[in-house]
Amino acid sequence: MPYVNIKITREGATAEQKAALIKGVTDLLATVLDKNPATTFVVIDEVALEDWGIGGLPVEEYRRKIKAQT
Repeated sequence: MPYVNIKITREGATAEQKAALIKGVTDLLATVLDKNPATTFVVIDEVALEDWGIGGLPVEEYRRKIKAQT
């Protein structure tokens, strides 16, 4: 009984995009590990940008830093 938790930043993922993630992960587990889709659980958590950090920085600051470097 696989359980997959996907965490994404809260930036407007649509219901259709989330459905595609759920289907894609479920199909992948069925194909690669022969897991039963009926007992595969996929949960998507959306996290506010101020609650997400990368490299010691809030994600928005990290993105600005990366953008400035390019």
